[in-house]
Amino acid sequence: MTKPHVGGTAPIPVEVEKGKDYWWCTCGLSKNQPFCDGSHNAEGKFSPMQWTAESDRRVFFCTCKQTGKSPLCDGAHNKL
Repeated sequence: MTKPHVGGTAPIPVEVEKGKDYWWCTCGLSKNQPFCDGSHNAEGKFSPMQWTAESDRRVFFCTCKQTGKSPLCDGAHNKL
């Protein structure tokens, strides 16, 4: 399996809205981290991940793409 690029080395906090869909970048190439900007099309091996907020709150989206809790940060960037 192809590994994604590291899009960043720290999570990005985002105030999410209940019921709203967010499209997380899985390839690491997006210039709009942590969200998809279509850059995955250049490699053709990745697709964005849809994530729907269950409540209004602040979440921390992963940018290193190594998390085990996709799309949210689990601290994996600390091991890079």
